[in-house]
Amino acid sequence: SIAQLVFGIPGVRGLEFGDGFRTAKMTGSQCNDPFYVDDHGHVKTQTNHHGGILGGISSGMPICFDIAVKPTASIQKPQETVDYSAMTNEVLQSGDAPHPCLVPEAVPSVEAAMCIALVSHMLDYPNFI
Repeated sequence: SIAQLVFGIPGVRGLEFGDGFRTAKMTGSQCNDPFYVDDHGHVKTQTNHHGGILGGISSGMPICFDIAVKPTASIQKPQETVDYSAMTNEVLQSGDAPHPCLVPEAVPSVEAAMCIALVSHMLDYPNFI
């Protein structure tokens, strides 16, 4: 549900949990997250390459993920487009001041999406809180 909510944010183009795509360059022994029982009797992993999510389920480790946000489309350069009503090729000139970067606007949305996903699961499974 985290991925579903995060991909619902305009401009988000990618999401990776933990080491994500970097794990493709690792060996199995480098990427493995061995389990152990800590001093308080909790099962944890020695590392967190999986970013706290294994098979779509929280492992109990911190949930860590990175997102990719596309560049803004409102640029000062002319852009080629199509006028569908006339079925002609056109050139569009943006007169508005461009947003230099969407990331500052995306951050609070991603944080809110994460909170919504976590609270939703807490409400679905109150006995595990």
